Amino acid sequence: MYVHLGNEITINDKGIIGIFDIENTSLGNDTREFLKKSTDTGKIVNVSYEMPKSFIVCDNKVYISQISASSLYKRAVKSI
Repeated sequence: MYVHLGNEITINDKGIIGIFDIENTSLGNDTREFLKKSTDTGKIVNVSYEMPKSFIVCDNKVYISQISASSLYKRAVKSI
């Protein structure tokens, strides 16, 4: 099944590795370094230019979304 991330971006739920709250997880050095490396290698996809609330790690990309991690999680679980 597919999960809608916002602004006409939909991804296959099979490729999702994790859904994270950006405010809580970006405090850690490891997460900040991961997001920086993902940006530097062009793997970041901004779903919206509104205030980001979550990031979704997939097989080959990292999506930044304005939708909360809990809402995205519910969408992903519902699609199973």
